[in-house]
Parts: sequence; C-alpha cells; structure tokens
Amino acid sequence: MGMRFGGTGIGHPGGGGRAGVDPAALLVVRSHWHELRRRAGGELPGRADIDPRRIEGALGCAFLAERIAPGMARFRLAGMHLADLLGIDVRGIPISTMFGFDSRDRLAEVLGRVFTGPGVGEVWIESPASLGRQALTGRLLLLPLRSEGEPPLVFGCLVTEGEIGRAPRKLTITRSAVEMIEAMPPERPLPRLRLPEFSEAGFEAAPPPPRAKPGRAHLRLVK
Repeated sequence: MGMRFGGTGIGHPGGGGRAGVDPAALLVVRSHWHELRRRAGGELPGRADIDPRRIEGALGCAFLAERIAPGMARFRLAGMHLADLLGIDVRGIPISTMFGFDSRDRLAEVLGRVFTGPGVGEVWIESPASLGRQALTGRLLLLPLRSEGEPPLVFGCLVTEGEIGRAPRKLTITRSAVEMIEAMPPERPLPRLRLPEFSEAGFEAAPPPPRAKPGRAHLRLVK
C-alpha cells in the first residue's frame, strides 16, 4: 500500500493558532512497529510492512527518514504537523533543520545509535515562548526499519503540545534516551494436556467380537 502522511505535507508559515497533536499518537506508532516486529519473529519491520490504516490517528505527525551520513537523516515522507512546525514542506530536509544549533550534536548521537544499534530513540523537546509564539513541549520517537536495498530508514513520530504560532519553530532537546533492541524470545509451545482418565496406561481395549466360522449360511430358530 502506498504511504501518505497527512496530505501533501505543505506547511503554513504565516498561520497562527495551529494546535499541537495528541501525545497518544506516539503510542499508536510504537504499537504498530512492535506488532510488525512480532509478526516478523523479532526482526525489524520493513518500509513496505507499515500499514497507514493502522496508524490513521497519527499520520499527521508520523514520518519516514533515510540516513544520509553517520548521525544524519532527511525526511522522505512526513505529516502536516512537521510542515506546520517548520513552515515549509519538510520532504528532503534533514531532521536537524528542525532543531537549534545547540541540540544538533545530541540529535546526531541519538540518530547514530538508532541506526547502528539498532535501537529505539526517544527525544524530549521544547521550544521557548517568544513574540507570536507560545511555549511548546513535545517528544520525538525514532524506530529503525529493516534495510531493503536502500539507505537505512527510520520510522518516527513527532508530537508537540501547545499552539504552534508563527513558524518556523526551532526545537531544543531537554532529554534523550536510546534503548538497544534485543532479540525477541521464541514462542514456547503449549504443553500437552494429559487427563488421567484418558491416559494410555489406564486404557484397555475391549476384545473384538467373535467372528462367524465360514460355511453355509443358515437361520437359527429362536423359540
């Protein structure tokens, strides 16, 4: 299925009053990724495995990005919320463009560990209030995907709380974490159910009925 994240991805640089998105979108994206991993027996899912219908409520803040250098990635697909934050279509733009200079090295470290670990990255972000802008807080989720003959990809979601106001909004990292991915344990087979009354040891087969001797068929008179 073709992937579309929240329409064309064109932002509105002069707009105001655009609200953030529901933080529950992070759980929607993460749950879909984990579900795909379980189906693949613990392997990383591929781009083609992502079903937009399963993350419909999070499409506006979801994205796909490809690695272009160690610790660097650029957007390939992105929802409208990211375009609203930056004020332009973000496709083809490095993720670091959304962050202030003081946070870019830390973002590069997180991206590097997500791609090479692989690992699941989480970044807590904020954007301070200024003229025409309210303070924003939010989170960035980064989930690695299986390489399928193309540059390594990351499946992600960026949510913010508060009105966006005048774009572009530059983000600052306040905290980050990367959890290395461990292999999923194989599913254990269910034990055989043995009932005592039906156990083989306590079962005795009934003797077969006697067979008639071969010969001429006859009738037997019963009085």
